[in-house]
Amino acid sequence: MLAIVAYALGVMYTPGPVNLLGLNVGINGQGKTSLGFCLGVGLAMLLYLLVLGWAGAAWISQDSLVLLSALGCAYILYLAYKVARANATLDTHAPAPRMLSFRDGLMMQLLNPKAMVATLPIATLQFPAEGIQGMSLFIWALGLAALAAGAPGSYVVIGSLLGQRVRQPMFIKGFNWIMAGLLVAVSLSIGYEHVWLVVTAQN
Repeated sequence: MLAIVAYALGVMYTPGPVNLLGLNVGINGQGKTSLGFCLGVGLAMLLYLLVLGWAGAAWISQDSLVLLSALGCAYILYLAYKVARANATLDTHAPAPRMLSFRDGLMMQLLNPKAMVATLPIATLQFPAEGIQGMSLFIWALGLAALAAGAPGSYVVIGSLLGQRVRQPMFIKGFNWIMAGLLVAVSLSIGYEHVWLVVTAQN
């Protein structure tokens, strides 16, 4: 069972689009408004673990994964646009601009093909191997979903610590653009690996 936790930590806490957004939120001093985003990420992972754990991978066809990947790419590009357009304000009395919400976390993780790829081995291989089913499956899924919510949360904390040392708005704006560029790169990478290569292989 320790292998399940180790795998989940390795997959969830490595840099990815969701965690990069958490880092960006922290840098911009919006850590206090990020709880909803993190909970949305956790709920998406809970849904994946429960659906795949109870129904199995039989429901997930290649065509549906390609469609999910394409939608995920589009949503990541949308969030990259929001990050690039965000105001870099250091006024602690000013209300933080609305960037990420519960819906953003939920939708981004649901439309992230890597989230499904990450949960498939847990739900269809590791859970059955350990005899985890029924109510114990729900408890395990709930615990792993909490770990998933903590992943972007930990990046928010790191970003907040870094952001406290930065007092130049131009630096924060530049960092926003770098993060937006990384998100675009992630979107293109997912699109190439999970959409283009799959579609061309079918043809």
